[in-house]
Amino acid sequence: MGTGAGAATRAGGGAGAGGRGEPGGWLASPPRPGRIAAYLGLLVLGVVVGTAGALVQGGWFPGGLILALVASAGLFYGGSAATGTSFGVGAPAAGWLIAVIFLSLGRPEGDGVFAAGLGPVVYLLGGAVVAVMCATMSRSPQPASESGRLGK
Repeated sequence: MGTGAGAATRAGGGAGAGGRGEPGGWLASPPRPGRIAAYLGLLVLGVVVGTAGALVQGGWFPGGLILALVASAGLFYGGSAATGTSFGVGAPAAGWLIAVIFLSLGRPEGDGVFAAGLGPVVYLLGGAVVAVMCATMSRSPQPASESGRLGK
């Protein structure tokens, strides 16, 4: 008839509104402290990996460049796998970007971490490409309890 718990749930005002069962329900629920701490930790790790990569890529060219890009890829993918969200890539990528931009600015005297050349450009663009690749990778399918084949 339109009264009762079923109508309230369909209208979005029931006890289940904002819960995990509804699409977009996580937007209405408050963030958990553990998840916030994980994202802040990933942000700090992004700053550390970005700074270390900026130093290593110029010191041991070309091996240092490859090592720096592999470390960045490992952090971005690990953040995604650990949190299960695309924001798990965004937090360390933001930290990495903050560190790399800060280090590329240099000082008024002209000193800077990045030298002129191909290596720093490949590190900057390669790290950004790796972050985008990790953020847009498809998730592995979850195992189903039943067979997905028809007729079985």
